[in-house]
Amino acid sequence: MSKSLLFLPDISGFTDFVQNTEAKHSQHVIAELLEVLIEANTLNLELAEVEGDALFFFKENEIPSLERILAQVETMFTAFYSHLKLLEKNRICPCNACSTASNLGLKIIAHSGNLEYITVQNKRKPFGNEVIESHRLMKNTVDSDNYVLLSKDLAKDIQLTENYQSKLFNFKSGSDRYDEQNVEYFYSIIEKKEINLSPFSQAKEVSFEACPTFHFKKNFPIDAPRLLEHITNYSQRHLWVKGVDKFEYNTNEVTRLGTEHVCVVNGKLLNFTAVTKKGKPGQLIYGELTNSIPVADNIYQFYIITPLSENACQVDIEVYIEVQSILKKLLLFLFVKKTFRKNLLEASESLLRFVQSQK
Repeated sequence: MSKSLLFLPDISGFTDFVQNTEAKHSQHVIAELLEVLIEANTLNLELAEVEGDALFFFKENEIPSLERILAQVETMFTAFYSHLKLLEKNRICPCNACSTASNLGLKIIAHSGNLEYITVQNKRKPFGNEVIESHRLMKNTVDSDNYVLLSKDLAKDIQLTENYQSKLFNFKSGSDRYDEQNVEYFYSIIEKKEINLSPFSQAKEVSFEACPTFHFKKNFPIDAPRLLEHITNYSQRHLWVKGVDKFEYNTNEVTRLGTEHVCVVNGKLLNFTAVTKKGKPGQLIYGELTNSIPVADNIYQFYIITPLSENACQVDIEVYIEVQSILKKLLLFLFVKKTFRKNLLEASESLLRFVQSQK
């Protein structure tokens, strides 16, 4: 029987992050990062289990080459930190989970050995001493939150030597004692500055030369961050936006700039994208853009939230409707503005009632 590869990416700082931040958004952030790591699986590793903050991959009866394993490590680090940068740059929410996600780190443990298997609920999983060994190695004394660690057995299989160096990797030897037994390994701390982050689409602020097509203000008996959460939480939209058949969105994603969702109204799909505009210091701003409504080229709707006290805030709702053709301008003047304003006023009143019901 040939040896197998055990490969465990583990998110550093998970416990502190989950215990000291908002539960719902921290769950979303961790779920997104785990999905990113799974999608970065270029070695066609088999996922045995999701272990909270870690993934347990294996490759049965095969040990990829040194070059392929290090390429896999680099791919996962690149994907992980590129996504953290996206979360940082396109963040809307001011909560601790969203604002401190960039402090998370990544460590990857890899080991090799002859695997045994156990079947639970018709799912076959690695089992036995080598699995125990790989999980022991996760509890090591490496003084970093960002590193790759390869067991001495794996290093021997792929002919990795202690003095192996490249731009990203600088391996050193280490050892720890587990159950009265000394276990040796090679590790390399990964410097984030050496990772070539993948480009991503960064949402830009929008600005307008003209005044809003219409706007109004309303006070809410709730602190500004919680009101922003209610507005940006698409799972709550049906509780205060009426006349929509359903909302379609990514349930495992924290709303950020560039996030998309779909309103289904009478069977028609209206696509919206989260945007923002410049505001005053202390204000929280969330906006949505749609070009799915035929009578307008673009419709921007902004919620500009200004804190008044610990338990109160003021919301300026601004709508910008952009049209080019004379016919659309006529339809906008005669019919659309009045209907749109009426619907928005009703939605704001419904949002107020919803907020009051949550006390």
